[in-house]
Amino acid sequence: MLYRTLGRTGMKVSPYALGTLMFATVIGNPDPDDSIKVIHKALDAGINVVDTADAYGDSEEIVGRALKGRRDSVILATKVGFPRLNALPRTPGAAVDPNQRGASRRWIMNAVEGSLRRLQTDYIDLYQIHRPDPDTDIEETLSALSDLIRSGKVRAIGSSTMPASDIIEAQWVAERRGLERFHTEQPPYSILNRSIESEVLPAAQRYGMGTLVWGPLGQGMLTGRVRRGEQNDLRRARLSTHLTDERRIDVVEQLIPLADDAGMPLAHLAMAFAIAHPGVTSAILGPRTMEHLDNLLAGVDVTLTDEILDRIDEIVTPGTDVTRLDQAYLPPALLNPNLRRRPVSERGAA
Repeated sequence: MLYRTLGRTGMKVSPYALGTLMFATVIGNPDPDDSIKVIHKALDAGINVVDTADAYGDSEEIVGRALKGRRDSVILATKVGFPRLNALPRTPGAAVDPNQRGASRRWIMNAVEGSLRRLQTDYIDLYQIHRPDPDTDIEETLSALSDLIRSGKVRAIGSSTMPASDIIEAQWVAERRGLERFHTEQPPYSILNRSIESEVLPAAQRYGMGTLVWGPLGQGMLTGRVRRGEQNDLRRARLSTHLTDERRIDVVEQLIPLADDAGMPLAHLAMAFAIAHPGVTSAILGPRTMEHLDNLLAGVDVTLTDEILDRIDEIVTPGTDVTRLDQAYLPPALLNPNLRRRPVSERGAA
């Protein structure tokens, strides 16, 4: 593989990164030993970035087992912010502890110890905030993460699915307060979701941040397994409303003949597209089985011509999304109507 520098960290990373959500036995591969074999195969193929999160159930434990004896050759990334799958209440209606999530100093300092223990390591190469936390001042978050870097428990820090305005604010706060800054961003990016091309990727490039993009296969839609009028395992599983979205299926139906004309599977076209952007460092693939990994690795050397990229631009306009992702971050003003409406008494006469 042709390795790339991750922002200004100096760390060299493969253009494909291995995501581990599908190794969680709760929602993915039920056989941890099989998942470990998949991880080993990815490492043997030259992938040197393994990305996980404390929210991914028992994924961190499985990754920790897989990296025994190979830890020093891996750029290990994990995330904090969401509640852990295994820690969610099983009783319907039971409350989740509000302090066991988010980006407060209290939770970060607690969560990192759990991740280190589960990963069976004494340091994390890249520790990322899973989503922006509007309830916590970014200075508080960066201060805690800076202390983790100074303690040697973390080598670099990053954000995930953060709006461009928040990325810029975090850079300014870090500079003005003498804190460590985010070295990376992990945004969603695929042919179906290109909105980060407008502001997020330019902002990351402006500040020398590396990017590890997630969802390059469009949550499974760009594997070629989702077709109009056909039932398949992905849609039966109801993993996402996007799998039945007619607008996205329309685009897939246009991309399949394009991939055929280019002489490659749709999945290879999708992965090659994701890593072709100069602002993208690595694209995270999320195989559940060895077969999934082998199919994706077969396209690692695929390069798209300008002609193919132009045809993709004609199908999906650069900087736009073909519907918003379920997993996308929504700021409070979009979630709470009261934050975007004046009180009735202040609206004046109709």
